[in-house]
Amino acid sequence: MKYTQYFFYTRQRSDRKDIKIEWIRYVIGNPEKEEKQSDGRIRRWAKITEANNKYLRVVLLQDGETVHNAFFDHSFKGKM
Repeated sequence: MKYTQYFFYTRQRSDRKDIKIEWIRYVIGNPEKEEKQSDGRIRRWAKITEANNKYLRVVLLQDGETVHNAFFDHSFKGKM
């Protein structure tokens, strides 16, 4: 996987440092939902059972493979 510098910067935050790379891979390969942003970036969500069933949102660049951001989306409630 490829990552942006912004991703590495945000991984230092206390609310994101425990997000496992394997969870990010899981979301990329098994999204429950996907949306394209107006800037071309791609949002993908999936439930992470190991993290108390929280939904992880992964934001990819337009190439569909470079991870720009990853965080638990507390407002996402599943497939919409």
